[in-house]
Amino acid sequence: MATLADVAALAGVSKATASRVFSRPDVVTAATARRVNEAAVKLGFVANRAARQLAGGRTGVIALTVPTLANSFFTPVIAGAQARADAAAMQLTVVVHPLEHGDELAPFARLAKQVDGMIVVAPRGSDDLVEAATGTRPTVLVDREIASLDSVRVETPEAFGVMTARLIEAGHRRLVYVGGPAGSWQDRLREKRVRAAAERTGAHLEVVSPYESTFAAGVRAADAVRACRPDAVIPYATDIGLGVQYAMMAAGDDLPVVTSESDVVAALGSSAPAIDVDGEELGREAVARLLARIADPDLPVAHRTLAVRVAFA
Repeated sequence: MATLADVAALAGVSKATASRVFSRPDVVTAATARRVNEAAVKLGFVANRAARQLAGGRTGVIALTVPTLANSFFTPVIAGAQARADAAAMQLTVVVHPLEHGDELAPFARLAKQVDGMIVVAPRGSDDLVEAATGTRPTVLVDREIASLDSVRVETPEAFGVMTARLIEAGHRRLVYVGGPAGSWQDRLREKRVRAAAERTGAHLEVVSPYESTFAAGVRAADAVRACRPDAVIPYATDIGLGVQYAMMAAGDDLPVVTSESDVVAALGSSAPAIDVDGEELGREAVARLLARIADPDLPVAHRTLAVRVAFA
């Protein structure tokens, strides 16, 4: 039976380098990884990663927890996280946990025992609750910041402010912000930036909230939006905005400008400014930070912010 030493000799690398190809492929060159993998195939060598992980007290599994699967924002985040985990030969499991109430601590504790670390999307729960739920495993927060935990977020609140200012410059003076889920960390920041932009110019702003980040919630919000008689609508999430537009179109109403994502704006032929969030990059960066934290638990806490593009028609 072929050994790791046999693979290393055939590939012309050290045994340590061959081991890294199977355990940490991100730290070796593509050419080296190719030679080692080709040698392994030729010799019939299979790296028993699971055995190595268990021997080191690890599972080889990381978890990504999201509050819901109904929000399409999480789809590319999951895809990016999966790709980065695969590159590191780690298994990613996706779990739905809103993490809003104390009774969710027990499920989180069970999950923590089965994984090496967690990426947590928890927009609503208190800081104390999130810290209590994640205290036993390396954790990276997504789209939220708590001083004691690593995090990766996008500059969405700032982009909402820029987008609001652009609408006002284009002549839209009656604005409605359709807020997100109750208690959402991101919603508070987005509304604050929208309000600030409106107040600087004297534009009229109404806020209708809270609403879940779903198409159905947008349909329900349409009556409240209609009553404000806006000429522009800024929804917390794309799905909310699409629901508002659908309901108003179905009722035969004149549509105000509704901000969204660039592909949706282009498909609808809208002149609205749009926000482009690279969800896959967000997922990849969150996994990269988590892997670094797992490898070195003593790393200083880091809060990374990714840029967001605001597109103007």
